[in-house]
Amino acid sequence: MEPGNSAHGAPAWPKAAAGLSDSITEFESSGELSCVNQETVEKLTEGLISHYLPDLKQLKTALQELTQNQVVLLDTLEQQIAKFRECHLVLDINALFTEAKCYHDKLVNIRREMVTLHEKTSRLKKRALKLQQQRRKDELEHEQRREKELERERQLIAKPAKLV
Repeated sequence: MEPGNSAHGAPAWPKAAAGLSDSITEFESSGELSCVNQETVEKLTEGLISHYLPDLKQLKTALQELTQNQVVLLDTLEQQIAKFRECHLVLDINALFTEAKCYHDKLVNIRREMVTLHEKTSRLKKRALKLQQQRRKDELEHEQRREKELERERQLIAKPAKLV
C-alpha cells in the first residue's frame, strides 16, 4: 500500500486535510497565534506538491492531447462541411443544367412549330394566290362569255330591214 493511500486504495490525504483544516479553523478562532517552524511548512508544501505534481503533469499532457485532437477534429469537420457545401453546389449546378436542357427542348419545339407554321402559311399563300388567279381567270372567262352572249344576242335581235 502506498503512503498516503488508505486500505481501500483511496488517498488518505482528504481525511487528513479535513482534520487539519478543522484544527486550523479552531486554532484561528481561539485567537492564539503560534509560530510554526518554516522548515515544517516547506516540507509539507514539498510533500503536497510532490504528491499532486505527477497527476497534474499527466492531466496537463492529457489536456494538451485532447486540445490537439479537438483541433484535428475541428479541421476535419470544417473540411466535411466544405465538401457538403460543394455537393450542394454540384446539385444546384445539376439542377440548373437540367432546367437549361428543359428550356432548350422547349425552344427546339417552338422553333419546329414556327418552321411548320411558316411552311403552312407559305402553302396557304400560294394556294390563295392560285385561287385568286383562278377566280380572276374564271371572272374573265365569264365576262368574255357574257360579252359573246350579248354580242350573239345583238346579232340575233331582229334588225329592221332596209328598204331599198
